[in-house]
Amino acid sequence: MRRIASLLALLSMSGCTVGPNYQRPPPASDPTGDYKETTGEVDGIEFRPALPRDTIDRGPWWNMYGDPTLDRLMADVDVSNQTLKENEAAYRQAVALIRQSQSGLYPTFGYTGSVSQNSGRTGNVSSGTLTIGTGSSGNSTGQYALGGTLSWELDIWGSIRRTIEGNAALAQASAATLASARLSIQSSLATAYFSLRISDERAELYRRSVAAYAQSLQIVQNQVNAGTASGLDLAQARTLLEQTRALYVTEGATRAVFEHAIAALVGKMPAELRLETEPTPPDVPTLDAGAPSSLLERRPDISTAERDMQANNAQIGVTVAAYYPQFTFDAGISFLSTMLGNLLQIANAVWSLGPSFAGTAFDGGARAAQVEGARAGYDKSVATYRQTVVTAFQQVEDALAQQRYFTMQEDIQRRAVASALEAEQLSLNQYQAGTVAYTTVITAQTTALSAQQTLINIRLNRFSTSATLVTALGGGWREQDLPPLMPVMPKTVGKPTPVKKSWWPF
Repeated sequence: MRRIASLLALLSMSGCTVGPNYQRPPPASDPTGDYKETTGEVDGIEFRPALPRDTIDRGPWWNMYGDPTLDRLMADVDVSNQTLKENEAAYRQAVALIRQSQSGLYPTFGYTGSVSQNSGRTGNVSSGTLTIGTGSSGNSTGQYALGGTLSWELDIWGSIRRTIEGNAALAQASAATLASARLSIQSSLATAYFSLRISDERAELYRRSVAAYAQSLQIVQNQVNAGTASGLDLAQARTLLEQTRALYVTEGATRAVFEHAIAALVGKMPAELRLETEPTPPDVPTLDAGAPSSLLERRPDISTAERDMQANNAQIGVTVAAYYPQFTFDAGISFLSTMLGNLLQIANAVWSLGPSFAGTAFDGGARAAQVEGARAGYDKSVATYRQTVVTAFQQVEDALAQQRYFTMQEDIQRRAVASALEAEQLSLNQYQAGTVAYTTVITAQTTALSAQQTLINIRLNRFSTSATLVTALGGGWREQDLPPLMPVMPKTVGKPTPVKKSWWPF
């Protein structure tokens, strides 16, 4: 029996694996050369990245902003965000599925047992009367049974191994999906955080403007009292003041919405989070995107699509294996006795041992359709992978263009703000001197306020674009950060090698 078991194990471990072996297909186009949107000049201003490096720093990429509050909020994401916990649980499910499919490589042992009490009555019937016999026939008899079974499906054609390969690829895809979710949440948190800080900056602008317009209103009131100005000037000054005060009040609602969004992203109720007013970081970092060819290993969503391709490729092998017969080795032994003390004696044993095989001779084309469907599924995943790559490059190019133009736009707008503020002060001085009408002051004040609003919005665009570019480049993630594939053919029977868990924070 040991020889038979050794032979079957050898057949199972050394059997062929039908179906195509996986080879990563190339993208639809060759990602070589440079990114398109990396250089340019507007109005004599040439763009140069402020942080020239070929990759984003590994780990906490948001440290480049130098904001301790943002650092603390990012740490809360890994601890409390429920979307990440959902994706992490999905990954653990995928790992469990690998272990489940690996169990098919090993034999299954079963056991049975029973204890029963059977009646021993006998008798005869005469003239419709039942006569009970004497002796042992009037007693009950105990019966004891104990048995064991062994069943081993031999993976001659590699169906189980292809299933393991596919499940392992899906587990890696799930891990990459988790990384994508984390990066997306981090980017959304950075965007919401800077939106809140810009809202604080905008509110401060309105507060200063309200104070300045109140002074202007008092100047006009003094002119009216002196008889050198009309009520129209006073009404115009009061209108601008109240409109700006309304903007200041409305900005409070805008800030509250961003604060609530931040609370949700860090897994807290809005009432549990309160962020005090703090200044926006003075500088917005700009980034060098590096070599386009490295993007394929830096985007977790690309890795997800690529792992799905391998899983679909393995499924082809599973469907092809259905053409061949399935070999199974079965063994069983049962002991049956009326006395418990004699149950395990050889004389009471009944055993069976031997291989069997089964196959399908005719199925009306079902297996051919399954193989065709599996190949179509693989082709679909290839198209999805290539489109994911194209979309990734589009997102990087978009973010690079926005980074470049917003940076140059801010330089130009700062000059516009300086000119508008100068014009505002000059118009107010000339009004007090009586050389211009108050409409000139109102126009200059409105223009200055609008220019400062535009500058603040440009800064928000730059902060949002920097977070978007980091996300488009994959953050600090690398394809080698994926957990290792589970071993397809373990050297010894036992527990499968566990996936390293040090790479995720839960």
